[in-house]
Amino acid sequence: MSGNTPFVLKKGETIPMPHGSELMMLPNRRPIVYNIIKKKIEIIEDNPFDPKEKIFPVAVFNSPGYVNRHFCAYDDEGIKDFLPLFSYGAVGFGKNSFRSAAILVDREPRQDLRQMPHKNIVNGVNRMQKKYPDNRLIRHLETCALQYGCPAGKNFFLKRYEAPLPTSTVCNANCLGCISLQTQNNLCACQDRISFTPSPEEIAQVSLEHISHVKKAVVSFGQGCEGEPLTAFKVLEPAIKLIRKKTDKGTINLNTNASLPDHVEQLCRAGLNSMRVSLNSVRPDCYHAYFRPRSYEFSDVIKSIQAAKNHNKFVSINYLNCPGFTDSQKEFAALKKFIDTYHINMIQWRNLNFDPNKYCDLMAKIEDSGRTLGMDIIIDQLTALFPGLIHGYFNPSLV
Repeated sequence: MSGNTPFVLKKGETIPMPHGSELMMLPNRRPIVYNIIKKKIEIIEDNPFDPKEKIFPVAVFNSPGYVNRHFCAYDDEGIKDFLPLFSYGAVGFGKNSFRSAAILVDREPRQDLRQMPHKNIVNGVNRMQKKYPDNRLIRHLETCALQYGCPAGKNFFLKRYEAPLPTSTVCNANCLGCISLQTQNNLCACQDRISFTPSPEEIAQVSLEHISHVKKAVVSFGQGCEGEPLTAFKVLEPAIKLIRKKTDKGTINLNTNASLPDHVEQLCRAGLNSMRVSLNSVRPDCYHAYFRPRSYEFSDVIKSIQAAKNHNKFVSINYLNCPGFTDSQKEFAALKKFIDTYHINMIQWRNLNFDPNKYCDLMAKIEDSGRTLGMDIIIDQLTALFPGLIHGYFNPSLV
Protein backbone atom coordinates (compact mmCIF):
# COMPACT_ATOMS: atom_id res chain seq x y z
CA MET A 1 0.00 0.00 0.00
CA SER A 2 0.86 3.64 -0.49
CA GLY A 3 -1.81 5.55 1.37
CA ASN A 4 -5.11 4.03 0.28
CA THR A 5 -3.70 2.75 -3.00
CA PRO A 6 -2.84 -0.96 -3.30
CA PHE A 7 0.13 -2.04 -5.42
CA VAL A 8 0.99 -5.48 -6.75
CA LEU A 9 4.59 -5.74 -5.58
CA LYS A 10 7.13 -7.04 -8.09
CA LYS A 11 10.64 -8.31 -7.44
CA GLY A 12 12.23 -5.35 -9.23
CA GLU A 13 10.74 -3.03 -6.60
CA THR A 14 12.33 -4.96 -3.74
CA ILE A 15 15.77 -5.67 -2.32
CA PRO A 16 16.98 -8.52 -0.10
CA MET A 17 15.70 -7.76 3.39
CA PRO A 18 18.51 -5.76 5.04
CA HIS A 19 20.49 -7.35 7.84
CA GLY A 20 19.08 -6.37 11.23
CA SER A 21 15.55 -5.86 9.92
CA GLU A 22 12.72 -7.46 11.88
CA LEU A 23 9.57 -9.22 10.69
CA MET A 24 6.38 -8.35 12.53
CA MET A 25 2.92 -9.91 12.56
CA LEU A 26 0.05 -7.42 12.63
CA PRO A 27 -2.40 -8.70 15.26
CA ASN A 28 -6.13 -8.77 14.49
CA ARG A 29 -5.63 -7.24 11.05
CA ARG A 30 -6.56 -8.98 7.77
CA PRO A 31 -4.12 -9.34 4.87
CA ILE A 32 -4.94 -7.57 1.62
CA VAL A 33 -3.73 -9.84 -1.18
CA TYR A 34 -3.71 -10.05 -4.96
CA ASN A 35 -5.49 -13.13 -6.26
CA ILE A 36 -3.38 -14.12 -9.27
CA ILE A 37 -6.03 -16.43 -10.72
CA LYS A 38 -8.93 -14.00 -10.37
CA LYS A 39 -6.65 -11.00 -11.06
CA LYS A 40 -8.16 -8.88 -8.32
CA ILE A 41 -7.41 -7.52 -4.84
CA GLU A 42 -9.00 -9.48 -1.96
CA ILE A 43 -9.13 -9.37 1.82
CA ILE A 44 -8.66 -12.76 3.47
CA GLU A 45 -9.08 -13.93 7.06
CA ASP A 46 -8.35 -17.66 6.89
CA ASN A 47 -5.39 -19.62 5.62
CA PRO A 48 -6.46 -20.87 2.16
CA PHE A 49 -4.46 -24.07 2.74
CA ASP A 50 -6.04 -24.65 6.16
CA PRO A 51 -9.41 -22.85 6.55
CA LYS A 52 -9.45 -23.59 10.29
CA GLU A 53 -6.41 -21.39 10.80
CA LYS A 54 -6.52 -17.59 11.00
CA ILE A 55 -4.03 -15.68 8.86
CA PHE A 56 -2.42 -12.30 9.55
CA PRO A 57 -0.42 -9.69 7.62
CA VAL A 58 3.36 -9.53 8.01
CA ALA A 59 5.41 -6.31 7.80
CA VAL A 60 9.11 -5.51 8.05
CA PHE A 61 10.79 -3.00 10.33
CA ASN A 62 13.74 -2.13 8.10
CA SER A 63 17.23 -1.42 9.37
CA PRO A 64 18.45 2.20 9.68
CA GLY A 65 19.44 3.67 6.33
CA TYR A 66 16.50 2.24 4.39
CA VAL A 67 13.33 4.12 3.49
CA ASN A 68 10.04 2.33 2.84
CA ARG A 69 8.81 2.35 -0.75
CA HIS A 70 5.41 0.96 0.34
CA PHE A 71 3.90 -0.18 3.61
CA CYS A 72 2.29 -3.51 4.41
CA ALA A 73 -1.21 -4.00 2.97
CA TYR A 74 -3.75 -4.74 5.71
CA ASP A 75 -7.40 -4.17 6.50
CA ASP A 76 -8.27 -2.78 9.94
CA GLU A 77 -11.93 -1.88 9.48
CA GLY A 78 -13.68 -1.82 12.84
CA ILE A 79 -10.40 -1.90 14.80
CA LYS A 80 -9.90 1.14 17.01
CA ASP A 81 -6.58 0.12 18.56
CA PHE A 82 -3.43 1.52 16.99
CA LEU A 83 -0.45 -0.58 15.95
CA PRO A 84 2.63 -0.20 18.20
CA LEU A 85 5.12 2.54 17.37
CA PHE A 86 7.08 0.97 14.54
CA SER A 87 7.16 1.45 10.79
CA TYR A 88 5.46 -1.29 8.76
CA GLY A 89 7.26 -1.80 5.47
CA ALA A 90 5.96 -4.09 2.73
CA VAL A 91 7.79 -7.43 2.62
CA GLY A 92 7.57 -10.58 0.50
CA PHE A 93 9.30 -13.92 0.16
CA GLY A 94 11.34 -14.77 -2.94
CA LYS A 95 12.77 -18.13 -3.92
CA ASN A 96 15.35 -18.14 -1.15
CA SER A 97 14.83 -15.17 1.13
CA PHE A 98 12.64 -12.34 2.34
CA ARG A 99 12.64 -9.15 0.27
CA SER A 100 11.81 -5.61 1.40
CA ALA A 101 10.13 -2.88 -0.61
CA ALA A 102 12.80 -0.42 0.53
CA ILE A 103 15.31 2.08 -0.85
CA LEU A 104 18.85 2.40 0.51
CA VAL A 105 19.57 6.05 1.37
CA ASP A 106 22.61 5.76 3.68
CA ARG A 107 25.39 3.16 3.51
CA GLU A 108 27.18 4.23 6.69
CA PRO A 109 27.23 1.34 9.23
CA ARG A 110 26.69 3.69 12.20
CA GLN A 111 23.90 1.55 13.63
CA ASP A 112 24.89 -1.85 12.23
CA LEU A 113 24.48 -4.16 15.22
CA ARG A 114 27.14 -6.51 13.84
CA GLN A 115 29.70 -3.85 14.70
CA MET A 116 28.52 -3.49 18.31
CA PRO A 117 29.75 -6.55 20.28
CA HIS A 118 27.98 -6.66 23.63
CA LYS A 119 31.13 -7.39 25.63
CA ASN A 120 32.79 -4.30 24.16
CA ILE A 121 29.82 -2.18 25.22
CA VAL A 122 30.00 -3.59 28.76
CA ASN A 123 33.73 -2.89 28.86
CA GLY A 124 33.05 0.69 27.77
CA VAL A 125 30.42 1.09 30.48
CA ASN A 126 32.85 -0.18 33.12
CA ARG A 127 35.53 2.27 31.95
CA MET A 128 33.12 5.20 32.12
CA GLN A 129 31.91 4.19 35.61
CA LYS A 130 35.48 4.29 36.89
CA LYS A 131 36.41 7.49 35.07
CA TYR A 132 33.20 9.43 35.76
CA PRO A 133 31.57 7.92 38.88
CA ASP A 134 29.40 10.98 39.55
CA ASN A 135 28.16 11.84 36.05
CA ARG A 136 24.40 11.21 36.00
CA LEU A 137 24.14 11.62 32.24
CA ILE A 138 26.58 8.76 31.68
CA ARG A 139 24.56 6.60 34.11
CA HIS A 140 21.46 7.38 32.04
CA LEU A 141 23.26 6.41 28.82
CA GLU A 142 24.24 3.09 30.43
CA THR A 143 20.54 2.27 30.72
CA CYS A 144 19.98 3.33 27.11
CA ALA A 145 22.79 1.11 25.84
CA LEU A 146 22.29 -1.98 28.02
CA GLN A 147 18.56 -2.03 28.74
CA TYR A 148 16.97 -0.40 25.69
CA GLY A 149 19.62 -1.45 23.18
CA CYS A 150 19.91 2.13 21.89
CA PRO A 151 22.49 2.22 19.06
CA ALA A 152 23.41 5.83 19.86
CA GLY A 153 24.04 4.93 23.49
CA LYS A 154 26.11 1.94 22.41
CA ASN A 155 28.21 4.07 20.09
CA PHE A 156 29.20 6.37 22.95
CA PHE A 157 30.61 3.48 24.97
CA LEU A 158 32.25 2.05 21.86
CA LYS A 159 33.83 5.44 21.00
CA ARG A 160 32.25 5.56 17.55
CA TYR A 161 30.44 8.10 15.37
CA GLU A 162 27.71 10.04 17.23
CA ALA A 163 27.14 10.37 20.99
CA PRO A 164 23.69 11.25 22.41
CA LEU A 165 23.16 14.13 24.85
CA PRO A 166 19.62 13.76 26.28
CA THR A 167 18.76 16.70 28.51
CA SER A 168 15.07 17.60 28.50
CA THR A 169 12.42 16.16 30.81
CA VAL A 170 9.53 17.98 29.09
CA CYS A 171 8.21 18.76 25.63
CA ASN A 172 6.18 21.59 24.10
CA ALA A 173 4.54 19.29 21.53
CA ASN A 174 2.32 16.24 21.86
CA CYS A 175 3.39 14.19 18.85
CA LEU A 176 1.14 11.29 17.89
CA GLY A 177 4.17 9.00 17.56
CA CYS A 178 6.19 10.18 20.57
CA ILE A 179 8.39 7.27 21.68
CA SER A 180 9.11 8.60 25.18
CA LEU A 181 5.61 9.55 26.39
CA GLN A 182 2.18 8.14 25.49
CA THR A 183 -1.12 8.64 27.30
CA GLN A 184 -3.74 7.66 24.72
CA ASN A 185 -4.69 5.40 21.78
CA ASN A 186 -3.57 2.22 23.64
CA LEU A 187 0.01 3.12 22.70
CA CYS A 188 3.05 2.37 24.82
CA ALA A 189 6.22 4.49 24.86
CA CYS A 190 9.33 2.61 23.74
CA GLN A 191 11.44 3.86 26.64
CA ASP A 192 11.24 6.08 29.70
CA ARG A 193 12.01 9.77 29.26
CA ILE A 194 15.04 11.12 31.13
CA SER A 195 13.92 12.08 34.65
CA PHE A 196 16.47 14.81 35.44
CA THR A 197 18.20 17.70 33.72
CA PRO A 198 21.96 17.13 33.57
CA SER A 199 24.24 20.02 34.45
CA PRO A 200 26.27 21.86 31.80
CA GLU A 201 29.38 20.25 33.29
CA GLU A 202 27.96 16.73 32.94
CA ILE A 203 26.99 17.42 29.32
CA ALA A 204 30.41 18.87 28.56
CA GLN A 205 32.15 15.85 30.14
CA VAL A 206 30.29 13.43 27.87
CA SER A 207 30.89 15.60 24.81
CA LEU A 208 34.61 16.17 25.41
CA GLU A 209 35.17 12.50 26.21
CA HIS A 210 33.61 11.56 22.87
CA ILE A 211 35.22 14.30 20.78
CA SER A 212 38.69 13.60 22.19
CA HIS A 213 38.57 9.90 21.23
CA VAL A 214 36.58 9.84 17.97
CA LYS A 215 37.59 11.11 14.55
CA LYS A 216 34.82 13.13 12.92
CA ALA A 217 32.85 12.98 16.17
CA VAL A 218 29.25 14.16 16.43
CA VAL A 219 27.46 14.92 19.72
CA SER A 220 23.71 15.51 19.56
CA PHE A 221 21.08 17.04 21.78
CA GLY A 222 17.57 15.73 21.12
CA GLN A 223 17.15 11.99 21.58
CA GLY A 224 14.28 9.51 21.72
CA CYS A 225 14.59 9.30 25.50
CA GLU A 226 13.83 12.97 26.12
CA GLY A 227 11.45 15.79 25.36
CA GLU A 228 12.31 18.87 23.31
CA PRO A 229 15.91 19.94 24.00
CA LEU A 230 15.20 23.64 23.41
CA THR A 231 13.10 23.58 26.60
CA ALA A 232 16.38 22.85 28.44
CA PHE A 233 18.07 25.89 26.87
CA LYS A 234 19.42 27.06 30.24
CA VAL A 235 21.82 24.11 30.33
CA LEU A 236 22.38 23.72 26.58
CA GLU A 237 23.91 27.16 26.04
CA PRO A 238 26.48 26.99 28.86
CA ALA A 239 27.29 23.37 27.97
CA ILE A 240 28.10 24.35 24.36
CA LYS A 241 30.26 27.23 25.62
CA LEU A 242 32.16 24.86 27.94
CA ILE A 243 32.80 22.47 25.05
CA ARG A 244 33.94 25.20 22.69
CA LYS A 245 36.19 26.71 25.39
CA LYS A 246 38.11 23.41 25.38
CA THR A 247 38.02 22.46 21.69
CA ASP A 248 36.87 23.57 18.27
CA LYS A 249 36.79 19.96 17.08
CA GLY A 250 33.69 17.80 16.71
CA THR A 251 30.22 18.61 15.42
CA ILE A 252 27.69 19.82 18.00
CA ASN A 253 24.25 19.02 16.62
CA LEU A 254 20.71 19.77 17.77
CA ASN A 255 17.84 17.40 16.92
CA THR A 256 14.77 19.53 17.54
CA ASN A 257 11.25 20.56 16.66
CA ALA A 258 12.73 24.07 16.16
CA SER A 259 9.95 25.64 18.19
CA LEU A 260 11.91 28.42 19.92
CA PRO A 261 13.74 30.59 17.37
CA ASP A 262 15.29 32.96 19.93
CA HIS A 263 16.96 30.01 21.65
CA VAL A 264 18.18 28.65 18.31
CA GLU A 265 19.75 32.04 17.59
CA GLN A 266 21.63 32.03 20.90
CA LEU A 267 22.82 28.43 20.53
CA CYS A 268 24.20 29.24 17.08
CA ARG A 269 26.16 32.12 18.62
CA ALA A 270 27.43 29.82 21.39
CA GLY A 271 28.96 27.33 18.94
CA LEU A 272 26.25 24.98 17.66
CA ASN A 273 27.26 23.54 14.27
CA SER A 274 24.13 21.89 12.88
CA MET A 275 20.41 21.54 13.42
CA ARG A 276 18.10 18.74 12.37
CA VAL A 277 14.42 19.67 12.33
CA SER A 278 11.78 16.96 12.64
CA LEU A 279 8.89 17.29 10.18
CA ASN A 280 6.18 14.93 9.02
CA SER A 281 5.05 17.53 6.48
CA VAL A 282 6.04 20.97 5.24
CA ARG A 283 2.37 21.97 5.06
CA PRO A 284 1.28 23.70 8.30
CA ASP A 285 -2.10 21.96 8.76
CA CYS A 286 -0.63 18.50 8.25
CA TYR A 287 2.31 19.35 10.51
CA HIS A 288 0.03 20.55 13.30
CA ALA A 289 -2.16 17.44 13.08
CA TYR A 290 0.79 15.15 13.85
CA PHE A 291 3.06 17.26 16.11
CA ARG A 292 0.17 18.93 17.98
CA PRO A 293 2.31 21.84 19.28
CA ARG A 294 1.33 23.24 22.64
CA SER A 295 3.06 26.60 22.68
CA TYR A 296 4.34 27.34 19.20
CA GLU A 297 3.27 27.44 15.55
CA PHE A 298 4.73 26.13 12.30
CA SER A 299 5.82 29.70 11.61
CA ASP A 300 8.19 29.43 14.59
CA VAL A 301 9.81 26.40 12.99
CA ILE A 302 10.45 28.47 9.88
CA LYS A 303 11.95 31.30 11.97
CA SER A 304 14.32 28.83 13.65
CA ILE A 305 15.49 27.49 10.30
CA GLN A 306 16.06 31.03 9.06
CA ALA A 307 18.01 31.88 12.22
CA ALA A 308 20.32 28.89 11.74
CA LYS A 309 20.83 29.65 8.06
CA ASN A 310 21.60 33.31 8.89
CA HIS A 311 24.53 31.94 10.92
CA ASN A 312 25.58 29.66 8.04
CA LYS A 313 24.71 26.54 10.01
CA PHE A 314 24.05 23.15 8.44
CA VAL A 315 20.30 22.46 8.47
CA SER A 316 18.75 19.09 7.74
CA ILE A 317 15.18 17.91 8.04
CA ASN A 318 14.26 14.71 9.79
CA TYR A 319 11.54 13.87 7.27
CA LEU A 320 9.12 11.30 8.71
CA ASN A 321 8.10 9.29 5.67
CA CYS A 322 4.83 7.45 5.03
CA PRO A 323 4.35 6.21 1.43
CA GLY A 324 1.19 7.59 -0.10
CA PHE A 325 1.41 10.83 1.87
CA THR A 326 5.06 11.88 1.71
CA ASP A 327 5.22 11.12 -2.03
CA SER A 328 1.83 12.64 -2.85
CA GLN A 329 1.52 15.40 -5.44
CA LYS A 330 0.76 18.24 -3.03
CA GLU A 331 3.28 17.27 -0.38
CA PHE A 332 6.05 16.89 -2.95
CA ALA A 333 5.22 20.24 -4.54
CA ALA A 334 5.37 21.88 -1.11
CA LEU A 335 8.63 20.08 -0.28
CA LYS A 336 10.37 21.33 -3.43
CA LYS A 337 9.36 24.90 -2.64
CA PHE A 338 10.43 24.48 1.00
CA ILE A 339 13.92 23.18 0.11
CA ASP A 340 14.43 25.93 -2.45
CA THR A 341 13.19 28.74 -0.20
CA TYR A 342 15.12 27.83 2.95
CA HIS A 343 18.23 26.30 1.34
CA ILE A 344 18.01 23.02 3.23
CA ASN A 345 21.31 21.13 3.25
CA MET A 346 20.06 17.58 3.81
CA ILE A 347 17.03 15.33 4.03
CA GLN A 348 17.26 12.50 6.53
CA TRP A 349 14.71 10.03 5.23
CA ARG A 350 13.17 8.41 8.31
CA ASN A 351 10.30 5.95 8.25
CA LEU A 352 7.37 7.20 10.32
CA ASN A 353 6.92 4.96 13.37
CA PHE A 354 3.15 5.08 13.52
CA ASP A 355 0.17 3.04 12.35
CA PRO A 356 0.20 3.87 8.60
CA ASN A 357 -3.53 3.29 8.00
CA LYS A 358 -4.51 5.51 10.92
CA TYR A 359 -1.99 8.15 9.84
CA CYS A 360 -3.16 8.25 6.22
CA ASP A 361 -6.80 8.42 7.32
CA LEU A 362 -5.98 11.41 9.54
CA MET A 363 -4.09 13.24 6.80
CA ALA A 364 -6.88 12.57 4.27
CA LYS A 365 -9.34 14.33 6.58
CA ILE A 366 -7.18 17.44 6.52
CA GLU A 367 -6.65 17.67 2.77
CA ASP A 368 -6.71 15.57 -0.39
CA SER A 369 -2.99 15.38 -1.15
CA GLY A 370 -3.39 14.11 -4.69
CA ARG A 371 -2.14 10.93 -6.32
CA THR A 372 0.89 8.94 -5.20
CA LEU A 373 4.06 9.60 -7.22
CA GLY A 374 6.37 6.97 -5.72
CA MET A 375 9.15 7.33 -3.15
CA ASP A 376 11.86 6.47 -5.67
CA ILE A 377 10.48 9.04 -8.10
CA ILE A 378 10.52 11.93 -5.64
CA ILE A 379 14.02 11.09 -4.36
CA ASP A 380 15.31 10.94 -7.95
CA GLN A 381 13.63 14.21 -8.87
CA LEU A 382 14.98 15.98 -5.79
CA THR A 383 18.48 14.76 -6.66
CA ALA A 384 18.13 16.24 -10.16
CA LEU A 385 16.56 19.51 -9.01
CA PHE A 386 18.93 20.12 -6.08
CA PRO A 387 22.37 18.64 -6.87
CA GLY A 388 23.81 19.94 -3.60
CA LEU A 389 21.09 18.40 -1.42
CA ILE A 390 22.37 15.49 0.67
CA HIS A 391 20.15 12.41 1.02
CA GLY A 392 20.84 10.20 4.02
CA TYR A 393 19.80 8.94 7.41
CA PHE A 394 22.46 9.99 9.97
CA ASN A 395 23.67 13.36 11.22
CA PRO A 396 26.89 14.03 9.31
CA SER A 397 30.21 15.14 10.73
CA LEU A 398 31.04 18.61 9.45
CA VAL A 399 34.78 18.47 10.22
